[in-house]
Amino acid sequence: MPKILLLNGPNLDILGTREPEIYGHTTLAEIEACLRELATRHSIEIDCFQTNSEAAAIEKLHAARGTVDVIIINPASFTPYGIGVRVALAASQVPSILVHITNIYRPGNSPDMQRDVIAPVVVGQICGLGVYGYVLAFHAALRHIGEGLQSLRGLED
Repeated sequence: MPKILLLNGPNLDILGTREPEIYGHTTLAEIEACLRELATRHSIEIDCFQTNSEAAAIEKLHAARGTVDVIIINPASFTPYGIGVRVALAASQVPSILVHITNIYRPGNSPDMQRDVIAPVVVGQICGLGVYGYVLAFHAALRHIGEGLQSLRGLED
């Protein structure tokens, strides 16, 4: 059975209550439940993991090598300076899709908040579409696994 790792970084455990005017009211548990339902429908195994520790994220990425088909990652505050996460993600050799709930590149963000060291090592990113970005990332993961090719046939022209 194909397997997806959903890896969420710091402070996403308080999603829904932390700055809801920016990040919305949806909780991480609700996002995970949605993706688990999608995974069940597509006969995909999904491992949902959230950590506030860079070391734990790195260990999870090391364990993903050879055991996971696709990684969906929201590195959160690891984004601008998480070089260890970047190296571990690249070393995993697993196709990865980056999700940012907000548009980190929008004018008005500080240069530090616009910096993304993770983006260069992923196959693609979804940025600024709110929590719906996770659903889009799941569908992109299906394409990498091969499950989504039938429903997408003809759209690639």
